[in-house]
Amino acid sequence: MKYANVILPLPLEDSYTYRIPPEMEKAVTPGCRVLVHFGKKRYYTAIVLSIHERTPDAGFETKEISALLDTAPVLRRPQLRFWEWIASYYLCKMGDVYKAALPSGLKLESETTVTCNHAFETDLPLRPNEQSVLDAFSGKSTLTLSEVEKKSGIRNVVPVISSLMARGAVEINEELKQGFVPKKQAFVRLPELYYREEKLREAFRELKRAPKQEAMLICYLDMSHALNPQLSKELSKKELLDRSGYTPAVLDRLIRRGLLESYEKEIGRLQIPVCRLEQLAPLTDAQRIAYNEILQAFKSKEVCLLHGVTSSGKTEIYTHLINDVLKKGRQVLYLLPEIAVTTQITGRLAKLFGDKLLVYHSKFSDNERVEIWNKLLYEKEARLILGVRSSLFLPFKDLGLVIVDEEHENTYKQQDPAPRYHARNAAIVLAGMHGAKTLLGSATPSIDSYYNATTGKYGLVELKTRYADCLMPEITVVDIKELKRKKIMKNTLFSPLMVQKINGALENGEQVILFQNRRGFAPVTECRDCDWTPRCINCDVSLTYHKYDNRLICHYCGYSVQRPFMCPQCSGTDLKMSGFGTEKIEEEVGQLFPSAKIERLDFDSARTRTGYERIIADFEKGKTHILIGTQMLSKGLDFSNVGIVGILNADSMMNFPDFRAHERAYQLMVQVSGRAGRRDKQGSVILQTSQPEHPLIRMTQQFAYDEMVKLQLSERSMFRYPPYYRLITIVLRSRNEASLQEMSLLYAEKLRARLGERVLGPVSPPVTRVQTFHVKKIVLKIEVTAAITPVRELLENIHAAMRQHLPFKQLLVHYDVDPV
Repeated sequence: MKYANVILPLPLEDSYTYRIPPEMEKAVTPGCRVLVHFGKKRYYTAIVLSIHERTPDAGFETKEISALLDTAPVLRRPQLRFWEWIASYYLCKMGDVYKAALPSGLKLESETTVTCNHAFETDLPLRPNEQSVLDAFSGKSTLTLSEVEKKSGIRNVVPVISSLMARGAVEINEELKQGFVPKKQAFVRLPELYYREEKLREAFRELKRAPKQEAMLICYLDMSHALNPQLSKELSKKELLDRSGYTPAVLDRLIRRGLLESYEKEIGRLQIPVCRLEQLAPLTDAQRIAYNEILQAFKSKEVCLLHGVTSSGKTEIYTHLINDVLKKGRQVLYLLPEIAVTTQITGRLAKLFGDKLLVYHSKFSDNERVEIWNKLLYEKEARLILGVRSSLFLPFKDLGLVIVDEEHENTYKQQDPAPRYHARNAAIVLAGMHGAKTLLGSATPSIDSYYNATTGKYGLVELKTRYADCLMPEITVVDIKELKRKKIMKNTLFSPLMVQKINGALENGEQVILFQNRRGFAPVTECRDCDWTPRCINCDVSLTYHKYDNRLICHYCGYSVQRPFMCPQCSGTDLKMSGFGTEKIEEEVGQLFPSAKIERLDFDSARTRTGYERIIADFEKGKTHILIGTQMLSKGLDFSNVGIVGILNADSMMNFPDFRAHERAYQLMVQVSGRAGRRDKQGSVILQTSQPEHPLIRMTQQFAYDEMVKLQLSERSMFRYPPYYRLITIVLRSRNEASLQEMSLLYAEKLRARLGERVLGPVSPPVTRVQTFHVKKIVLKIEVTAAITPVRELLENIHAAMRQHLPFKQLLVHYDVDPV
């Protein structure tokens, strides 16, 4: 008897054992998908991890695999090794990795469906929640559980469904959800009979009294070149209808006469239109030197850091390196931190590499992502994959190069849910598994990467001049504290100098970027009479006012309420708003510059793929004059006509309670400044701050990256922070604050008994309650020379000991390795 160890898409133990039916023994292989029964009623798509003949322990019932879903594995062997490394290093379960790695379209699982008994009658009155659930079935007899929740507006609908089941009002069933569905399109062709000239003439004589059908047939022959075997091509119904200008009814009559045949064909969803491929642009002398130094570094190092100032042409160097690897028949992974940046660079790469380019990120549909997965799995052609962090999990056959652009960005770190991996670090491991090289690129490298490069772990190549010797932007610091004291900036967000510079840029036909790393209109609303502030019911934060839909919204859990016009505490009507976000800037800019076309680029305005693309394309084409945005603006976007960049408030970035706050503030300010004056002219940056004498402001003004790194490294060495130590944060959450306090103290005590001074906490984070859960954190500072495996074993042993305490079982615990 053969058995399979399988991984389920659940945060449970690493694998489960199932019996392989005799008829499947030859077909089941590691990496293929099987359907298994788990729990009382649920079915899940599991991935086969290994096959063996060891009989499980007596007393355990071994279930049988229900179905084999693949004739060949959907994972390559290095992928499972990579999953194991992620699970081991980031202290999570293989099921967590599986859930993040595989597109939903490849995961077949059962979904609970609820069927309404329309003949149900009751003598007892229904509760309002029960009535809402039954009302959701109006016009339908069956809904999925998620549809019932959506239609009824009840967040936890399961208890209500259980109550209605007991009364006989509804029934529940488990149905398998359909995964990937190939996209099909209707095409038309000429029947073989009419390739003979006399038959075709006869057909046209038949159509003399049907001029529309005759014209459509002529149009088909003209477009398809059906009678010329060398030029003939397939023609879709849509193309024929669009070109001929006639209705589908005309085409249907031609098909009924037998003069055309209709057939369906599977087509790809991944169309990147390219008319003609362009040649690679020649490198400048400075770029050529950097390119050669990178190749030299790759001879002795697996990883190289390219530290090139903004607008130095790092992308041009990337394209030459990509071309070299593709010519060798190997694959390239080009990672970017944000979907917004992929939008702009896709067009540039498509012109150079055509259909070798594949783009992969979360804004694509499940079916599109499965198509990309299958292309990489089954096709042998060398490919360039452009994507965000989730691209790491694709089934690469032979990676030759991994490029991590803007490697300093903290969006490379996955936060929730697990696995909480850092894509930059994981990319280096993945490249090593394929024998590939890794190139990290940034104008403001992370201190961790720069330290590794300067201490010899990575190669280091520096590109210190801008393309075409363009000057770095001039940064002018404005003291807004002094201006407010003198009442010059009383009711405005803009200093007179910034207004003057924006006016000048608009008059010269130049564009303007305004940066504020906070979305919404105002982060705090306060009653002047009694100091009441609206707060989230689920989190320990104030609600941010969004003027666009006149609501107060929590940025942690999404809870929202209509903005009140009077204070619910004292009934006062004098509600004051403090602080400002991108919406407030947009409103004031509209008043100051009424003739300018203004756009906003933040999470609210660019929630969809097309939203990103439209905003960026309009700014590139010059349709938008002023672009206001959050950190999305700092991520390597290339605009040729930006004359002025305005940073409205540098203080909020510098004053954040985090040991990386100054590093991040410097990176953000320099990256945003780099959008100004690209290509052939020097730009201007107006930096507003109430701390003009702060060392970090001076370093930003002088682009003194090395000085900033030196200062930060001396502090981190003293206080035992990365890159000298590895951080592991243990996050404990509970709805019971007293239990959380008691258990977190006990947990820290047990850790301290084994790790001593390496344990800090438990401490409360700046936001002490998120999504109804109180939060405590314990921080471990582990020497970088220490292996992660013994640390994992120690944590697992202490966690198992803690589970002996009943209150601990009510806590949610997770680990965050290398938090950002």
